[in-house]
Amino acid sequence: MIDGQPFRQIGEPRRGGIVCVVDHASNFVPEDIVLGIPDGLLDTHIAVDIGTIGIAARMARRHDIPAHVAQISRLVIDLHREEDHPEVVPTTSDGHLIPGNIGADVEARLAQYHRPYHEALGRWLDAASPKLIVSLHSFTPKLESGGEDRPWEVGLLYNQDDRAARHAIRLFGEQGVTVGDNEPYSGKQFNATMNRHAEAHGRHYCAIEVRQDLVATRADQARWATMIADVAGRVALALD
Repeated sequence: MIDGQPFRQIGEPRRGGIVCVVDHASNFVPEDIVLGIPDGLLDTHIAVDIGTIGIAARMARRHDIPAHVAQISRLVIDLHREEDHPEVVPTTSDGHLIPGNIGADVEARLAQYHRPYHEALGRWLDAASPKLIVSLHSFTPKLESGGEDRPWEVGLLYNQDDRAARHAIRLFGEQGVTVGDNEPYSGKQFNATMNRHAEAHGRHYCAIEVRQDLVATRADQARWATMIADVAGRVALALD
């Protein structure tokens, strides 16, 4: 982690502009936390949202959309869960047991990682007063633990406020992209960060999930960064 913080910020927000938030950008596990899983699992979707840091960094540096990104793995603490969520420190993920998290000191991890991340994000958003927040995630084409293939190339998630999502669904569709409407997950269930930092403050947001096989390379990440930046810009204009 840079400066020992569970987050870092790329680029400088322009007041009233567009910003990006990436809760699952990192697979970093501190040395004092032993998860008890094979190292190879840290490179899979259970530990990190594959491709998102590359997309977010590109959007910040090339498209004037600064980013607040996590520097801690979701297996250590899931920053996209409420503090009292039973899986804020997961003991299983997609059929894999995380033995080191059984009996973990959840309060200590909340204090060290979860609260500083969200407190910093709150201050950053207050200062930026953004027109639109892009909450960026990625999803595996199929879960190892079962279920059907996920045909969507991108999904837009929302809870109560779907105003920005509706525009984005239409705009991605016009690009010829297969779009999921509250798929592959429903924002009615999984929207913790945007519930707290967007819906609770009346801020517009697009919670975007990109399928991981489409963003595995730098070239793919650059292409999606351009597409997402374009759609976000047009959504922001449509919200005027």
